[in-house]
Amino acid sequence: MVGVVGLVFAALAFLLHAENQISVVAVLVSFVALIGVVDGTAIGRDLTATCRRHAGFGNGVALIGALALVVLFRDDHYTLLMMTTVALYAAACIGLNLQLAFAGVVNFAGAAFFAIGSYTAAILGNHTALPHLLVLAGCGIVAGVLGLCVLLPVLRTRGHYAALVTIAFGLLIRTFLEVNDLLGGPQGLKVPGLDLFGLQFNNVREIGPIDLSFYVPYAVFGILLFAGAFVLVRLIENSWIGISLDAVRADEVAASVFGLSIAYWKAFAFLVGNMLIGVAGGAYGMMNGFINPNGAGLGDSLILLSIIVLGGLGNLWGTIGAAVVILVLPEKLQAIQEYRLLIFAILVMLILRFRPSGIMPRSLRMLSRVLSRGERA
Repeated sequence: MVGVVGLVFAALAFLLHAENQISVVAVLVSFVALIGVVDGTAIGRDLTATCRRHAGFGNGVALIGALALVVLFRDDHYTLLMMTTVALYAAACIGLNLQLAFAGVVNFAGAAFFAIGSYTAAILGNHTALPHLLVLAGCGIVAGVLGLCVLLPVLRTRGHYAALVTIAFGLLIRTFLEVNDLLGGPQGLKVPGLDLFGLQFNNVREIGPIDLSFYVPYAVFGILLFAGAFVLVRLIENSWIGISLDAVRADEVAASVFGLSIAYWKAFAFLVGNMLIGVAGGAYGMMNGFINPNGAGLGDSLILLSIIVLGGLGNLWGTIGAAVVILVLPEKLQAIQEYRLLIFAILVMLILRFRPSGIMPRSLRMLSRVLSRGERA
């Protein structure tokens, strides 16, 4: 397993540092071939089963590998910026996964809640003396509370009507931010850099004789934030709460017959999911130092939804792979502008055609496994 994780992170490091377009395309081809090998061979299926049996160990190795990449690219501003962006977007997509893949709550306003987190960080950071850790908590609370307000009409609708409600909320938030001069209007607001326990992230330049990019602490924080969101949602998934959410998503009528409150569990998923999105948005705004209403548009919400669909609904690790595909590859293929979107579109269509459940589909929850684990315990 260590070898597999190491190989994955070596390929990721190569992709992040690659400048040659042929090298980037070669990585894409190898990635698609690897998926085919894992799905189509007995060795690949056995390897997948082994990784699932020892998921905790694999997660720890992956965390160490991610931090090792930060050390490797410690003075590369652009690479660290991309790593942090992927980590923060993946953390936000874990919140979306909790809503859509676990509870079945449609949310086409993910970017709006992401922007709400950034604007909350700007307001609290500029006008209060709160520690930035509490500022980030405030970002999550504001996004979560506003999410509950949106959920009220969503609970009274079904299917595409529920999607339209969240789309309308996203448009409302963007319009409100554009016309509100107190929030900077179309020009937006400056967001103060992150400051945790006296460490000002924007002022980090070196450790002794070693030169560092000021993105290093942001990259470490982004990775740890993703790890925290991952652990939280994994604990929810593996508990009776996760079983209740799965039941609500699968069949609301059957779940209500067995005494589950549909409104309660949907509200729980929407609250926790939007809190994660808000915290990630606050950290992203602090890293960039600026936020404007453009980040709350429907296009950005579709990017977040594309990540969770492409990565595999309900698979938390899939958000990382899909975020790399959607966020990093378009940047790496800038030199061939006329073919960049074509290659990206072909890749997405191939994945959705031959692997419609996503790059890393979520495994089915088997009651027999749960009972056997309980007996062994």
